[in-house]
Amino acid sequence: MFRFLVRRTIGAAVILLIISAITFFLFYVAPRDPARVACGKVCTPQTLALVKHNLGIDDPLPVQYWHWLEGVFAGRDYASFGHCNAPCLGYSFINREPVTGIILDRFPTTISLALGSAVVFFVFGVGTGMIAAVKQGKALDKIASSASLIGSSLQIYIVGIVAMFYLSDEWGILPRPNDNSGFTDNPGAWFGGFLLPWFVLAIIFTANYTRMTRSQLVETLSEDYVRTARAKGLASRTVFFRFAWRGAMGPIVTILGLDLGTLLGGAVITEATFGLHGLGAVSVKAVKDNDLPMLLGVTLVAAAAIVVFNIVVDAVYALIDPRVRLA
Repeated sequence: MFRFLVRRTIGAAVILLIISAITFFLFYVAPRDPARVACGKVCTPQTLALVKHNLGIDDPLPVQYWHWLEGVFAGRDYASFGHCNAPCLGYSFINREPVTGIILDRFPTTISLALGSAVVFFVFGVGTGMIAAVKQGKALDKIASSASLIGSSLQIYIVGIVAMFYLSDEWGILPRPNDNSGFTDNPGAWFGGFLLPWFVLAIIFTANYTRMTRSQLVETLSEDYVRTARAKGLASRTVFFRFAWRGAMGPIVTILGLDLGTLLGGAVITEATFGLHGLGAVSVKAVKDNDLPMLLGVTLVAAAAIVVFNIVVDAVYALIDPRVRLA
């Protein structure tokens, strides 16, 4: 296991390095010159050159990327911004603040949204799928399958608006979504502010996990080793949880890791629907403002989240399914 984690960590570092290089070059060969945008309408060649120097983009692209990497690991000095401590992802062209600081300031909202909703949709999705698999062909199975089909066809920006209007504004059942309070500051206000987004995300994702859990369990319950365990006289609950459930959870955990990585990279539509100020809102604003350092930083954070959760998923997969061996 240790050698596996070391290999995957090294591989993840290489992948992130390649992603950063590709993303950097794609962003900085964009049609709009950020220096010209910052320079304004009346911009002489001398002023444009000064603006590029102050923004740190007056060198050739390979040199710019090398300086950017230096900033990530050792910090960097900017002519107009001063020193940026490591890990430095650059300075926002618009806010004139360190990208790392802005990301760290917005990341708690994204973490709260992602982890809270993941707990809800994983528990309810897997639980419903297990019931549907056990009651295969019966009324509960048909109801769960139909509900999951309907739920998977819904869109967050529709369900979210309808849920806010009725549950928050009209009926007052749930508080209106907000991220004004942190978990450590006011846990009650934090919980209430994210309850509705968790509920809406759970509706969408629970449907997918219900269908996936049911299909995996139905397939696993027909495997030879499960039938053998039943033939040996083991209790149905023991057969289900010790053999069938563990064998079926591998693919589900894999999808959970990918979903978590994606949500931690910024749930753009969800944050825009509920007015939350996480990484998704930051990335949308960066696109509108052509704020390349900010967009690059958010992209790399999203890529890092997906890569890290892939490593975690592989390790958990081996613990759940004893048939998997990691050298």
